[in-house]
Amino acid sequence: MNIIDIINKTKKSQELSEDEILWLVNGYTNGDIPDYQMSAWLMAVCLNGLTEAETFALTAAMRDSGDILKLNIPLTADKHSTGGVGDKTSLIVGPVVAACGVCVAKMSGRGLGHTGGTIDKLESIEGYRTDLSIPEFEKILSQTGFSIISQTGELCPADKKIYSLRNATGTVDSIPLICASIMSKKLAMNADILVLDVKYGSGAFMKNRKEAERLADLMEKIGAAAGKKCKAVVTDMNSPLGKNIGNALEVREAIELLQGKTKGKLYDICIELSAEMLRLAGKGSLQECIQLAKEAVSSGKALDVLRSTIRLHGGNERICDDTSILPQPQLKYEIRATKEMKILGFNCEELGMTSLLLGAGRLNKNDKLDMSAGIIMNCEIGDHLNADDIIMTLYSTVCSDFSDAAVRALNAVKFEITEKPSYT
Repeated sequence: MNIIDIINKTKKSQELSEDEILWLVNGYTNGDIPDYQMSAWLMAVCLNGLTEAETFALTAAMRDSGDILKLNIPLTADKHSTGGVGDKTSLIVGPVVAACGVCVAKMSGRGLGHTGGTIDKLESIEGYRTDLSIPEFEKILSQTGFSIISQTGELCPADKKIYSLRNATGTVDSIPLICASIMSKKLAMNADILVLDVKYGSGAFMKNRKEAERLADLMEKIGAAAGKKCKAVVTDMNSPLGKNIGNALEVREAIELLQGKTKGKLYDICIELSAEMLRLAGKGSLQECIQLAKEAVSSGKALDVLRSTIRLHGGNERICDDTSILPQPQLKYEIRATKEMKILGFNCEELGMTSLLLGAGRLNKNDKLDMSAGIIMNCEIGDHLNADDIIMTLYSTVCSDFSDAAVRALNAVKFEITEKPSYT
């Protein structure tokens, strides 16, 4: 086997064998295949795709490039989102499902570009440790039924290396590559139950529902082939998920939801994802599991799980009762309507990039985050605003000049003027 033949076969849409894909993944992970040749193959995949058999083989090869987690817990569940803006569902779904008696064990990554990372959000909590050993992880899971830690280098090293190259070479937006990246990590985590939140829209990798459904179907097939109970739910990311975008701001919103203070789109999606996880765990029909999830929130049991988990991770659990303890921004800028208008939609990717400009995200993996930075949306699609009503508020501690961020934020809002012209 040689890399030139493999590149040429994919370039000509000729199917690779399992052995060829395994050789390719191992060769690149071990350093035998250089970046420039792997980049050529990745671009060929972006242009021509892979067959289902090739995608299955790529996923398995990436999964098997490192350790497979074996937790000493009878039944575990995991959840993954394909990324979005304002997506703090893991901070809600995990405690809800754990409060209903199903253990949620999750490894997450950091944000890069316009999508936020769950680990970054958790690290906005004072003292919260995400870099735990597997025995520490197991101990917390046995006590609260819920824990999220940062990804270890021993799981899926192939994906870590390949994803970095994809990000640097413009080869991220390929359904087979996205599928293999997500599913190799999830299968290496080795949970019994897997629920996937596959997003589409302006703030997601998949820009339309049809693409998202293709990805969801492929991931479900891979999960089933690996012997997992797997369900993919397709959700809309044409508007931010909730009102808050940014690390501490999103933790605050998640806590307020678990306190029973807010509902809306974020609540509905979290209940749906939680119910699917509980259904796969044998807790009842979907409707029965929806009721269980709602009761976990209304009773305060889910918030209690989050409080205990934060304490065991070394974090300040008092934030569950007083969110003002979270990092607070020193500066803010209100974007107001200049005329009467109706909100028609948002470009979520641009809102995510605005949040990045404020300091909430990173362009490079070593960028330092402003945990207080972000955006609070004051309106939703379909809302009618009067002149001087607040559309959104920008927050930061490190960004004193809001001009660039404000222009970008306003350009992300689609609206129509409803004010009647005056004739004088």
